Amino acid sequence: MDIKDSIDDIPVQDPPDEEFSAADLTWTKVGNEHHVDDVALIPYARVDDFINGECNNVECPTRFHIEKGRKRERGSLREYKSDEYLLYRLYWCSFGPENYGEGGTILPSRRYRLNTRNRAARPQSMRGCTCHFAVKRLYTQPSVALIIYHERRHINKSGFICHGPLDRDAIGPGAKKIPYICNEIQQQTMSLIYLGVPEENVLQTHIEGVQRYCGSDAKVNSLASQYVQKLGMIIKRSTHELDLDDQASIRLWIERNKKSVFFCQDSSENNPFILGIQTEWQLQQMIRFGHHSILAADSSFGISKLKYPLYTLLAFDSRQHALPVAWVITRTITKDDVTKWMKALVDRIHAVDSCWRISGFIIDDPTLETDPIRDTFSCPILFSLWRVRRSWLRNVIKRCRNTQVQREIFKRLGGIIYTLWSRKDSKKALEEFIQDFIDQISFIQYFKSFWMPKLEMWLSTMRSLPLASQESSGAIEGYHMKLKLKIYDDSQLGALQRVDWLVHKLTTELHSSYWLDLYADESGSFQEVKDEYVASTSWHRALQIPDNAVVFDDREHLYAKVLSQKDINKSRIVWNPGSEFAFCDCSWSMQGNLCKHVIKVNMVCENLKDYPPSLSYLSFQEILLNLWRKPLDDSVSLDQSIAWATQVQDNIRRLVELTTSDDITGVVKKLPVKWACRKGRTSVGKPAGTTSLSQITKNASQKMIASRKKTRKRKRLSRF
Repeated sequence: MDIKDSIDDIPVQDPPDEEFSAADLTWTKVGNEHHVDDVALIPYARVDDFINGECNNVECPTRFHIEKGRKRERGSLREYKSDEYLLYRLYWCSFGPENYGEGGTILPSRRYRLNTRNRAARPQSMRGCTCHFAVKRLYTQPSVALIIYHERRHINKSGFICHGPLDRDAIGPGAKKIPYICNEIQQQTMSLIYLGVPEENVLQTHIEGVQRYCGSDAKVNSLASQYVQKLGMIIKRSTHELDLDDQASIRLWIERNKKSVFFCQDSSENNPFILGIQTEWQLQQMIRFGHHSILAADSSFGISKLKYPLYTLLAFDSRQHALPVAWVITRTITKDDVTKWMKALVDRIHAVDSCWRISGFIIDDPTLETDPIRDTFSCPILFSLWRVRRSWLRNVIKRCRNTQVQREIFKRLGGIIYTLWSRKDSKKALEEFIQDFIDQISFIQYFKSFWMPKLEMWLSTMRSLPLASQESSGAIEGYHMKLKLKIYDDSQLGALQRVDWLVHKLTTELHSSYWLDLYADESGSFQEVKDEYVASTSWHRALQIPDNAVVFDDREHLYAKVLSQKDINKSRIVWNPGSEFAFCDCSWSMQGNLCKHVIKVNMVCENLKDYPPSLSYLSFQEILLNLWRKPLDDSVSLDQSIAWATQVQDNIRRLVELTTSDDITGVVKKLPVKWACRKGRTSVGKPAGTTSLSQITKNASQKMIASRKKTRKRKRLSRF
């Protein structure tokens, strides 16, 4: 075959099949005397179809992940060749490029070792596969993608097939008859075992997963049964104590799990202890759900019970549930220390996707340093009220016995915060509050000792930062409650004061729980798990309540009734409707949580004139008013302010239409024509489009009208 030195004469190929692989394309040799690659041109819109076809290779079923990525803008090059790129992605088989099989070392992807005499020749992890290809979105033809296959064979550096049915050493004796147990099946099996699913159900699910690759076979079932039994035994016998000394134990864990640690700083006289944990799956989810979206922080879990508090970084998935994408175990919150681990985390992400960036960051504690967030993420910062609301409600219920007094105190506490936007004096409102409830000795003493010294700091933060919505606050609170349930259910004495125990809990039970939740939701399997996951936040539970189930007090607007959907004779009363500090008499609210009844009542109140707007809306309104007031004269600054305010208002109106409309096609038809000619970012393998809010709106509309089948294809890649 002739070797060409350019791609100018190569035709664009568009196979008719829904999915296609390298075997369906005609490849051209392009290069020079020193280096030659196989290349082909396809429509850029069909890159996902090509990747899916390569993943479903019968001989070597696999998945591909993004190893490297680069991007440049149109017009950034004065001189360019025909193969210059707008977007570059290097895809690598997920069984490589690393190889942890040599020497039988303990793998970063698992926390155990198979104690058997006839140990498999290679452990079940990354196998050093060298199969990889690059995708370039051409600078001269953005609608065309250049595929450069550097290595089409699934072999290791020694030239041997390293996974799949043709790999004789994949699992052990007789492994040539069954494929390698991919990471997805292994993680699924481990998650089910960690969550306490009966072994019979785990085995059935595991066999079904293996049979997707090799079909039904008696030997396959026998080996699968042995694998599940051994794995279950190893997990049950595993312990967090790798050494009696906690510090030595955590050092051993870090050494064995280097790929799951993005930052580590041992404690010394000058430096505090910091451990940043992020598994490969969490890294992929942070890239997937964090790009052009919002991250949030649950910043001080276990501050009084654990040896070191836990800082969790959260992303919001496709259902706007809070998903933990990184954990940081430390007690320090100084600017220099926070900057260290935040920079290390962002550098790790940019090593995979250099275009990745977020649109906002939600904090829940005013003592946190905001400069590291602004410097590292270069984004706006929002403040969530969920922590102060939860603390006040729990202590009001705990320290005041009279229900009427409880709801009145909680209402007045919310009124103190509302004074920030009502032009009233918050100090005077606070003095009146203490004077009016001076007889509630227990609560007033608690409030004076715990909140009075720092209340001005909290109010100042609320005044200076935009406030997050109830949906995001409910999602963060939902994660916090699940974390509390998982961490504090252990009966071991003294376990809370060991770091290795906390790390073990996070990376086994909690990680497996969220992995299985997301897998069940996206794959459609494990329907019970999916249903529980969908209803895991108060916001989604509130969406299941119809509007006609909310009945208001028409006279004084003091309360609202929410009729039960299971028992028509039961109802819940929500006092102070329309406010984030509404008081409900349900059991979930009486534990200090934001319940579905409060959220539903506030949803209905948004469309009624007699009820106040939400705090997040008042905060947003204040920002726009400040923008409008900023110009001091009739100058260009006034024109700029008007232009920005008009643009923001227009984009928000379109986003609201997309969210609330029953007929999405009618909304899409009203969008400007120029939006339809731009390609936006979708999942892994697609480029990042413009970063404007209008483009984000366009992407949202495209996702809502896209077919479910195509969505599943994109999600399969993004899991890895």
